[in-house]
Amino acid sequence: MSASVALTCALIVLARVTDVSLDTVRTASIVQGRRGFSAALGFFEALIYIAVVAQVLRNFDHPAYAIAYGGGYALGTYLGIVAEQHLAFGTQLAWFITSKGGAMSEALDGAGYPVARVEGHARRGDVSIFYVEVSRRRTQRLMLMARSADEACFCVVNDLRLASYVPGEPAR
Repeated sequence: MSASVALTCALIVLARVTDVSLDTVRTASIVQGRRGFSAALGFFEALIYIAVVAQVLRNFDHPAYAIAYGGGYALGTYLGIVAEQHLAFGTQLAWFITSKGGAMSEALDGAGYPVARVEGHARRGDVSIFYVEVSRRRTQRLMLMARSADEACFCVVNDLRLASYVPGEPAR
């Protein structure tokens, strides 16, 4: 393989990693309703994609280009997921079902989380259900805190696309 073919392969991989990573982050931002951000990512993604596909198709006599294209796609998918998880855009609703309502209330309130508490009854007795709106960046910390208050609590976390806020309080 010549130096120019190797360099072109490296550039194809790099371009596909960038293109597919942008696509992964763009897809997550679409789900969250971030229209402008998604459109901007889509613009740059399309420019890179067209340039790379044109290069591969123009020089289809080099099978290494197709392999570089596929490898860049796979690596871009992986790195795009890593990037999206690191950026952690959005808000989640975590809810905890516990028989230790007092300890959970003390832990969540003491940490300053906005909490809604509902009392209920389950097969094994009375329970408290706590609903907490939290940014994705802070979800793991919240889960650890809840588990420290009750290691047997049942936890559910859902992504929120649109969260309303209390009038007079700043939107998050």
